[in-house]
Amino acid sequence: MGWSTHHPTGLIHYSPQHCYRGYTLSTNTRGSNYADLIDMEGRMCHRWHSDEGIGYAHLLPYGNLLIRTAPPADAGGAEKIGGSSAAILELDWDGSVVWEYRNPMVHHDYERLPNGNTLVLLFENLSPEMTASIRGGAPGDSDPESMFGDTVQEIAPDGSIVYEWKAWEHLDPEEDAICPLEDRTEWTHGNSLKITPEGDLIVSYRRISTVGIVDKASGNFRWKWGRGEISHPHHPTYLSNGNILLFDNGFHRPLGTYSRVVEVNPATSEIVWEYRGQPAISFYSQATSSAERLPNGNTLICEGTPGRIFEVTANKEVVWEYINPFFTHGQPQASGAPGEYINSLFRSHRYGPEFSAFKGRDLDPARYANLNRLYAPAR
Repeated sequence: MGWSTHHPTGLIHYSPQHCYRGYTLSTNTRGSNYADLIDMEGRMCHRWHSDEGIGYAHLLPYGNLLIRTAPPADAGGAEKIGGSSAAILELDWDGSVVWEYRNPMVHHDYERLPNGNTLVLLFENLSPEMTASIRGGAPGDSDPESMFGDTVQEIAPDGSIVYEWKAWEHLDPEEDAICPLEDRTEWTHGNSLKITPEGDLIVSYRRISTVGIVDKASGNFRWKWGRGEISHPHHPTYLSNGNILLFDNGFHRPLGTYSRVVEVNPATSEIVWEYRGQPAISFYSQATSSAERLPNGNTLICEGTPGRIFEVTANKEVVWEYINPFFTHGQPQASGAPGEYINSLFRSHRYGPEFSAFKGRDLDPARYANLNRLYAPAR
């Protein structure tokens, strides 16, 4: 659905009696040095800054912000892939770096574990033999001899590697073929890394339209699902009922272009709840995006490409809607010219007012009065 330059930004709908009250964290996908925390009225209440860029961020319980930075200058070609980052940084409330992990192959997602270690998602070059065995993708004259695969590592606070899992050792080059409309620069394009309450890995692979739960001890998939059901997904998360919530982007969907959010039962692989737009094409993000179940049963959805965040009830009523008013230049063009001017988001998260990170913090939007006036929607 097309938007004109007159489309409103900022808060455009709010039904207080039906919402989960709190603060929403968002960051532009590329070209931004900021992460913003907004209240239910769409007013900025806190802002973090990093000179190294912020491609994604989430809050830790004690108030620090865990971020991934902008892409590195050179990562052997990986820096050109969406989601590439040079480092994972932990910022305190005022934006000072208190911990860092630097690796030019870092991309997309990470997770701070209860033991203080950090799970990270990394690109890794596959062998020419493995590359040749992988089916799918649109062949081209510039196909690499060695495509990129995905590795998960657990990093101790001192930077040492205490665990490693290589996705390609547990996938089938024939069965887990690349979407035929993608190129062959990489096999899976992991875009999410979460954990279950038992500490197992929850993974998402865009190019093979697959999500899964991996037994951390053995490295084997306990549950692997998606091919023929979803298309180029993002952000599977574990729900308290044992189900998995995820964003089904619908990119290259054979029977119509639309996105949806689905809740699937891993025990049966059946979809038990879903949200679609009405009409279906009115809700679509070809990349990025997220969905998280809120404590009141509502679902916060980030429709990443158009920069839209909204909250829906279990009955699929939209009760809060916000359009990101902050625009940045997207991925540079092949010519080297700046990318298009976009307000795209990677993910968003909602934190309740009693979240421990906010204890003793100043969240008065008056501190950002000038920015809030500048980006307030026209009434």
